[in-house]
This record gives sequence, C-alpha cells and structure tokens, in this order.
Amino acid sequence: MSRKARGEVIDPDQVQIVHCIERCVRRAFLCGLDRLTGTSFEHRRGWIRNRLEFLASCFAIDCLTFAIMGNHLHLVLRSRPDVVAALSDEEVAHRWLRLFPNRRNDDGSPADPSVAEVQMIASNQKILAQRRRRLSDISWWMRCTAENIARRSNAEDGVTGHFWEGRYKAQVLLDEASVLACSAYVDLNPIRAAIAESLERSDFTGAKERIDDIVETAAEPPTLSHDWERSCKPRHSGWMSPVEINERDDPTGPDIEPSFRRASCKGFLSISLTRYLELLDWTGRKLCNEKRGSIPAELAPILRRIGLEPHAWCNLVSRFGRIFKRAAGTSESLAQEARRRGQAWIQAPGNPLIGAVP
Repeated sequence: MSRKARGEVIDPDQVQIVHCIERCVRRAFLCGLDRLTGTSFEHRRGWIRNRLEFLASCFAIDCLTFAIMGNHLHLVLRSRPDVVAALSDEEVAHRWLRLFPNRRNDDGSPADPSVAEVQMIASNQKILAQRRRRLSDISWWMRCTAENIARRSNAEDGVTGHFWEGRYKAQVLLDEASVLACSAYVDLNPIRAAIAESLERSDFTGAKERIDDIVETAAEPPTLSHDWERSCKPRHSGWMSPVEINERDDPTGPDIEPSFRRASCKGFLSISLTRYLELLDWTGRKLCNEKRGSIPAELAPILRRIGLEPHAWCNLVSRFGRIFKRAAGTSESLAQEARRRGQAWIQAPGNPLIGAVP
C-alpha cells in the first residue's frame, strides 16, 4: 500500500500532536564534535534552541518537548487551529511578517513590519486565510526550522547543497498513552544514546529546561502546579507547553501570560510536572543500568491511570521509534486512525500499548 501524502495525514485544521524527526544527510553535523577533523559544532545547538523559541512565539503551535542530538532533531508539536482562529487579522499578518519579513535590520534581524505591510495582508481575504491556516500547520513550522538551520550551517561550512536527509519524519500521537511514551522517549534521548547520565546533564532537551527553571526559582514540588508553569517564572521553558492539563484555563482568555512566548498555556498530560520528572528520572536510571527493576509504588498508578501497562513501560520508551512508524497509540486508536486515512491497518510491530490497561 502506498504511503499517504503528508497533507492527508497532518491537517492544520485539526488539533493534532505529532512527533517530528529531522536528520542530517550523510556525514553532515547538526551539532557535536567531528572526530576526523576536530571541528566542534556544539554552538549550533544554541542556534536551534533559539530558533524553536522564536517559532513558538509566531506559530499557533505548542511545542510539548524537544531534543537536539548530534545529527538529528526531535520535536513533539501540537497544532492549535483554535488558537489561530481567535487571532485578529492584524495579528495574523504581523506574525507572518515576523517569520517572512519584507525588510531586515542592519544586523540581519527581521525589521518590525510597517502598518502598510500588515494591511497589505490583512486586507486581502484570500491571502489572509492562507496565512492563518499556515500558522497552525506543523509542516510550515518544520520548514521554518529546517531552512534556517540549513542555510546557516552551509554558510558556516562554506558549502552548498542538501543539509537534511529529506523531508522530516512524522508520527501522529493518537492518545495520552502515546503522548506520554513519546515525550519520555524524546526527553531521554541523550541518556539512551549514552551522551548523558542524568536528566540534569541532558542539555538541550525539554526536560532539562524545565529542571533548570525549578532550580533557578527554588520551586518546591507543591509549587510546581499548572499555574506556576503557565506563569512568567519559567525563564528557560516558558516558551513550551506546560506539562499538566488544567481544563479550566482558556488558553486564549484574559489569563494568558503577557509575554506571548508560546501559542497557549494548555498542558498535554493528566499528571503534574513533578510526577512527570520523577517518572523520567526513574526510567532513565533503568535504561542506563539496563535493568528492568520495578516501578515505584507512587509511579505505577500514574501509568495505569493513563492506560499503560507498568511492566512494559521501559521497553516502550526505549523502542518507541522502532515500534511505531507513521502513527502511535493503542490498538483501538490505531484502528480508528487507519479508518480516517482510508487504510486497512497501520504498522506497529510488537506494540506494548495493545495490552494497555483500559
């Protein structure tokens, strides 16, 4: 069966959570140290991280977590057509012109769009509708990431041609169990790759930025609520989505943070930031030790509540990228997604979520 076109799977008019992977071509270095030449590309991690924060302030897309590795990049993104629909015509035009400015300052940064430039888009309903839709399109976020980094990297290396292996790979995450497992898989990438031994040393990941904010603000577990996450206090991770869902909060309502660093303040898991980091820490230690161990008593109920079998958890996190291909979820959610795509089935060999607790 031929693969569905990307546009038929990822729909900017629907709220979808997607795991995106962008990988460098051949021996091109995204980051890290080239042992053959001794050249270090570590500074590019800062380029990418800053670019992601910039895009989070422009797009109507939530970044749930990320990991910047030596030759590839992981992102977990959630499209928010409901957020972009609430933006004024002028705000849509202004955000688009920040992404694709007509003019630049002397230092190369985007110049603030003029009133005339904003009105040029806002007054044309056809162009405005197109721009509004693109602001909640994950493919456009990935394009704005890939093109910028490829251009800067090629200029630094003094070369031309392809920097990325191809179009980014995408997995649609269909339920909370797959979102939790994929988020852990992404946050623990440096530990799985033996680059870091702990979350505190897993630089340039979503989990590390959340931990840095906790350390800097000396926040105690009772303080790490959804309200704390959605406030202006998280200096490092304030551009990402909070972890804990709190349905009472309207992401586009009067309580939205004034910094506009992210699309919304909506969380993505029904567990607190504290419990999420505890689960990551325990899982990371087991992956490092390559021992199965037992789930701590306080963490097992978290997995069961979301619908995961605790004993299969570590296997699921360590093999997530090999188990799931174009979509991830329980057998029921995969079957439903296959019907939506007009397919008989979606590949997920050895899916541990098939035995998930209902």
